Amino acid sequence: MPRLCQTEGLTEDQSEILKAVHQFVENEIIPVATELEHADEYPQEIVDGLKELGVFGLMIPEEYGGLGESLLTYALCVEEIARGWMSVSGVINTHFIVAYMLMQHGTEEQKQKYLPRMATGEVRGAFSMSEPGLGSDVSAISTKATKKDDGSYSITGQKMWLTNGGTSTLIAVLTKTDEGADSVYKNMTTFLVEKEPGFGETAPGLTIPGKIDKMGYKGVDTTEAVFENHEIAAEQILGGEPGQGFYQMMDGVEVGRVNVAARACGIANRAFELGAAYAQQRETFGKPIAQHQAILFRIAEMATKVEAAHTMMVRAARLKDKGERMDVEAGMAKMLASEYCSEVVEASFRIHGGYGYSKEYEIERLYREAAFMLIGEGTSDIQKMIIGRSLLKEYKLR
Repeated sequence: MPRLCQTEGLTEDQSEILKAVHQFVENEIIPVATELEHADEYPQEIVDGLKELGVFGLMIPEEYGGLGESLLTYALCVEEIARGWMSVSGVINTHFIVAYMLMQHGTEEQKQKYLPRMATGEVRGAFSMSEPGLGSDVSAISTKATKKDDGSYSITGQKMWLTNGGTSTLIAVLTKTDEGADSVYKNMTTFLVEKEPGFGETAPGLTIPGKIDKMGYKGVDTTEAVFENHEIAAEQILGGEPGQGFYQMMDGVEVGRVNVAARACGIANRAFELGAAYAQQRETFGKPIAQHQAILFRIAEMATKVEAAHTMMVRAARLKDKGERMDVEAGMAKMLASEYCSEVVEASFRIHGGYGYSKEYEIERLYREAAFMLIGEGTSDIQKMIIGRSLLKEYKLR
């Protein structure tokens, strides 16, 4: 494998998994990614191949049919997949977040019910927190689950930006509930909502209207979800107890930020590869443009940014694997990786010159995909707020 984005201290099993994913990306994803992306076509054959590799159950414990691997292994696999086509890594990401939340917060009955089928990809997860009128202001959610006399709940509200909204069969949905707590954050509950794949009414009182047309992040289905008196049993509350939803979701988002950082690293790495290759093929003034100092400096800066982002992402994943708090590190990794990804892609785009603007060249797709990294799982501004507030607590004047 190439020099960039190498990770020290991997076990033999981790190395073998990464090697298999790398080969899959080279042989099955990169050759078809641009064509499928331009057609906005769901990559079913690629997804089926990832199921066979065991990627859907990568972090699910062996007792539930998964491979029992670490967050680091998962993040490195995501980095490889995003290097091939970022949309495919999105198919995996929300599925993984739901599986992770079940692993960390689910009851044993919920784990037994869902995790073995999530490991095989039979049950596909989606994650639903955002709404049309809010982004990172989670306290402002309006989707409400009202408790009924028989102990069940009725959910009404509108959710936004569900990755895998159509293909999923299980959605982790954050709702507002009335737990009588003083804090709005203790009046939120996560429900595990089962549905049929597809669009339209996918469960009684739940409608998935259709795919949202996006600038990039094509192929994968991003949707809304409209709840109108969707009745759900109390047993479908994640963890069995209401009022824990905000903290459960934030735990999921934290590992999701490592995932987005990994995706950004993968896109940046691919952009570097494309820029370095083109610079050695394209000639001006009688020599390859890579021999012009301006281009050579750009290549050096791109590679350094790819390495820095990868290192930050790996550190955040390793901290989580050790059971340590890593909200600052995850925020730093996500912010740095997404910003550097944007810069590296633009630099590669400039190296390509006019051809970078052509849909025949892969860099055009990466240019549109990089933009999503700047906003997914919290914008850079939100990351800066998280990082700044946490650090000021530690560095408070005495």
